[in-house]
Amino acid sequence: MKKLIALAALALALAACSSQGSATAQFDDQGQSDISCMRHQEQTPGEEYFDEGNWDTVVSLSILRYYTSNGTKPYCDGKTATEADQGWRELYVRMGAERNNLR
Repeated sequence: MKKLIALAALALALAACSSQGSATAQFDDQGQSDISCMRHQEQTPGEEYFDEGNWDTVVSLSILRYYTSNGTKPYCDGKTATEADQGWRELYVRMGAERNNLR
């Protein structure tokens, strides 16, 4: 039982250390559902997202999948991309994706 408690404490400590360096802005991939229009992103990606050394595989794949599948769809409110949207779209292209996948 003591080993289990010690192992759990170590796991929590490691999780706390790794989460401190994570990016602050959150990308909304709309639950990876099949959508007919895109919602605007609420947060602009911080500079940490543009540093390849900080790229998180799960987050990166989510961004790539979202814009590859939906990037040419209109925004649900009929407006153009906001500053926050433009930031995520620029990150998408910086990751090596094709700009022509974006509207």
